[in-house]
Amino acid sequence: MAEKKTETSYQKWKAALDAGEVGQIYVFHGEESYLREHALSQLRGQLVPAGFEEFNYHCINGKNLSLQELTEAVEAMPMMAERTLVVVTDCDLFKLSEEARAALIALLEDFPAYCCLVFVYELVEYKPNKVYKKLCDALARHAQVVKFDIQDKDNLIKWIRAHFRAHGQQIDARAAEHLIFTCGSLMTGLLPEIEKISAYAAHRDITVEDINAVADPILDAVVFDMTNAVTRGDYDRASEILGRLLKKQEEPFRILSVLGKELRKLYTARLALDGGKDRLWLMSLWNMRSDYPARLLLDAARKTTREWCAESLRLCQKLDKRMKSEKGIDDEGELKLFLMQLAQRS
Repeated sequence: MAEKKTETSYQKWKAALDAGEVGQIYVFHGEESYLREHALSQLRGQLVPAGFEEFNYHCINGKNLSLQELTEAVEAMPMMAERTLVVVTDCDLFKLSEEARAALIALLEDFPAYCCLVFVYELVEYKPNKVYKKLCDALARHAQVVKFDIQDKDNLIKWIRAHFRAHGQQIDARAAEHLIFTCGSLMTGLLPEIEKISAYAAHRDITVEDINAVADPILDAVVFDMTNAVTRGDYDRASEILGRLLKKQEEPFRILSVLGKELRKLYTARLALDGGKDRLWLMSLWNMRSDYPARLLLDAARKTTREWCAESLRLCQKLDKRMKSEKGIDDEGELKLFLMQLAQRS
């Protein structure tokens, strides 16, 4: 029997909203900003009648939050609506002064039924501090914490397919996984790429070639292609990819950092092949949400040996140390030389 997946805080929140149940106090956080903004839009649509935003929708910058301002917004009566919506952005509740914390706890304990308050963590990380036990307890009793995580593979593919269907196009699972690998798992980053690819492909079904033609890949995907070229002994291709990265003014040290991570992944994939382990082992080791990158890694590792991987990592660590410690080093030139060394040893 398949193991039942645990419902996430976002899924619970969405199910309640779909049932017309809107709570009083929320904490929204997590890296998937697309879902977070969509959730705020849904709340606004349910609670705030068009034309009455000035009376029923209050946005507060939490950087220098005044509890008096917050209390006034929360206690303001709704106009031509049953409830108001108050959104506080980027207030670290656990860095408030003692006086402000006490006022906030008092507000949470005696909260008006006609208000919905949302603390949104956008640039600030939501990190509860158990030192402030009274605040933690008050939030646990009265607030619902909703985390907007990166979606799992299946949900993300469904979402991608839905957006292409809206343009009258289809995309199969393999191409959708390639899009995720190329452009990352965040919906915020995927959405503009979907629009570009859809316009490029016109009314055709979306292919991997369409994605490669116009998508703007994330650094990890570009470095993977560069590493893959190296394992084939194709220094010209690897050098061309590096040249494009440098032309886009990517920092050499950042490129080396991602390259080092890719070489470590490649080494573990080679160890997996030598030890009879499969892609599931790799997925667990690197916390991969899909087996697509694991399959690509194993394919690349088949072109290498354990000795090559170990030596590549040694050279990478050596260059990393030099870049950090030596002054006046030609970072770009050293990166090009490093790639040549790898290609010659492959």
